[in-house]
Amino acid sequence: MKGIILAAGRGSRMGSLTSNLPKCRTILFGKELIQWQLEALENAGIDDIAIIRGYLSKTFDFNVTYFENKRWAETNMVSTLIEARQWLETDTTIISYADIVYSSNSVLSLIDRDEDIAITYDPNWLDLWSLRFDDPLSDAESFKLQDGIVIEIGDKAKNINDIEGQFMGLIKISPKGWSLISDYLNRFSKVHIDGMDMTMLLKGLIKSNIKVHAVPIDDKWLEVDSESDLKIYKKEYKKFFLKVDKTI
Repeated sequence: MKGIILAAGRGSRMGSLTSNLPKCRTILFGKELIQWQLEALENAGIDDIAIIRGYLSKTFDFNVTYFENKRWAETNMVSTLIEARQWLETDTTIISYADIVYSSNSVLSLIDRDEDIAITYDPNWLDLWSLRFDDPLSDAESFKLQDGIVIEIGDKAKNINDIEGQFMGLIKISPKGWSLISDYLNRFSKVHIDGMDMTMLLKGLIKSNIKVHAVPIDDKWLEVDSESDLKIYKKEYKKFFLKVDKTI
């Protein structure tokens, strides 16, 4: 089992906080976001970890494997992930967004699954989104399940009932799963793939009858998308995450 962190982007919505460092180097609860991710992966027993970097790549100094997305400014997450295809072709891999904070339990919940493509999701998403947004529906996307398989993701949600959870940004892909993904991506031009984010990929896989399994989590997790997120989390979640950190 290997781990890959998608950390090529700048995170422009963070404003001046990413002028000199990538978004994943933002400090929350005394650690960089990427340090939270590295520790969660390592505490789940994953020692072989890669970071796919792009923006200000020379600022990364962690003792891991590196892949490069030199076209980070003109591409999206799927093109970033493709840079690590030599790992994805041969090893089952946990892929993580670089702007989320989560526990090793969330990683373990994916490791324990046998499916070729699986994602974690938060069934209690509304608590977090209600803190971050006056209108949670302004940001939350549709997410529907059938027998533990995702049947809808990433659409504009018209009401809360369209949302059974929110995708966290953690994915497990086996070599067979990556083969299915590669075959799907081969249908599209490079330009199209360059504009594809992970939710778009998952949506496309589902429409192509490729199963994406969903794993619920019950731990706290955070998505950092703006400076206001940081302020909210420091106020509302500091005690919880410092307590989690001390028990690792």
